[in-house]
Amino acid sequence: MPHFIVEYTDNIKDEANIANLFEKIHEVLIARDTIFPIGGLRSRAIELKDYRVADGAEDDAFVHAVLKIAAGRSEEIKKEAGDALFEVIKEHFETVMSKRYLALSMELIEFSEAGTYKQNNIHSRFKI
Repeated sequence: MPHFIVEYTDNIKDEANIANLFEKIHEVLIARDTIFPIGGLRSRAIELKDYRVADGAEDDAFVHAVLKIAAGRSEEIKKEAGDALFEVIKEHFETVMSKRYLALSMELIEFSEAGTYKQNNIHSRFKI
């Protein structure tokens, strides 16, 4: 972990540049490699084709991001990382927001190790 998941409405697909967003998000998380192991970092996007925003009267758009992390980090660490990530999201979509109606949101989800199953040999590449 962490896993970064972005849902976005298909009416901003051409402007969203999700690959570039992931590069920026990974930079933020990799800079905190003592908190978030690089080998566990994953990002993925879900383009939404079926949605309705507000009253449906405009061609509104939204982006909702989720950062899923394992339990055990302090509230201060979670807040600092969340703040940094949301700043990246706001900056990334600044131009899109200046041209259209757009809602941005992000949540951080912390989960217990109980019920989580994983196997990963990628971590060994980053061991010093």
